[in-house]
Amino acid sequence: MSRVRARLSLGLLAGCALLAGCGAGTPAAAAHWAQPGTSSAAGPGSASPSPSVVSPSGSADPSRAPSAAGPLDLRAVGGKTIVIDAGHNGGNAAHPEIINKLVPMGTGMKPCDTTGTETNSGYPEAAFTFDVALRLQALLKQAGATVVMTRTDNTSVGPCVDKRAAIGNGAHAAVAVSIHADGAPSTGHGFHVMEPKKVGAPSDAIIGPSHQLALKVRDSYRARTGIPTSTYIGTDGINPRADMAGLNLSVVPKVLIECGNMRNAGDAAFLSGTTGRQKIAEGLAVGLAVFLAAAG
Repeated sequence: MSRVRARLSLGLLAGCALLAGCGAGTPAAAAHWAQPGTSSAAGPGSASPSPSVVSPSGSADPSRAPSAAGPLDLRAVGGKTIVIDAGHNGGNAAHPEIINKLVPMGTGMKPCDTTGTETNSGYPEAAFTFDVALRLQALLKQAGATVVMTRTDNTSVGPCVDKRAAIGNGAHAAVAVSIHADGAPSTGHGFHVMEPKKVGAPSDAIIGPSHQLALKVRDSYRARTGIPTSTYIGTDGINPRADMAGLNLSVVPKVLIECGNMRNAGDAAFLSGTTGRQKIAEGLAVGLAVFLAAAG
């Protein structure tokens, strides 16, 4: 998602511009925090080999908390329903009459959706989020979770942001995560996790659990990917928001993660590579598992 330098498409500011914007950039050199994945923006079929997943019936010590390194101990997700919300959609730009439509956001109205941002080389946020969502889905299903996707392709339109929240609520999910990438000034880099802020919206009931989820996702994502927390927005990678429909309308614990800044050369290299996207999926999977293990 984006505010300052995200592309304009059909009169819409991409990403977080319509979702109330990002903070000002802080000068920083291009990130060299991790070895980038391959430069190919290939789809999920080209996923890099990932560490083994400890299944719900695995022989590892059940008293051991999931680890940020080594085998992906995702046993805590077994039997849980998890919603994965891949931000935007590949068909959004062709249908402004749909994505410009105002929908409820919990504290007012806002556009149905946006087109999302892209890297300077043209890799779209919508393609990135869907690829990561498929990788995350595969990991969670292998570990015994029931996974509900808010969209199942990258050629359709939407769903609208209020519908995305409704999908999680209707599934009575144990947890939900919305996947995005930012389009901030190129001098800023790193990731941040958005959590709902108490504003008299339906999400007021899950402020506490969502904050714990944000902390677990932040820590696991940082450890698994090597990506630092954002240099330009939030505090230590956490960004409470009162203007995000997908968060405001959720009654299940939910966060939205901006996986990196697509306008920053270092971040873009990592997000565009298959190795990087696999690490991102693993970081999210472990964060969800750690949260669910603590929640019981």
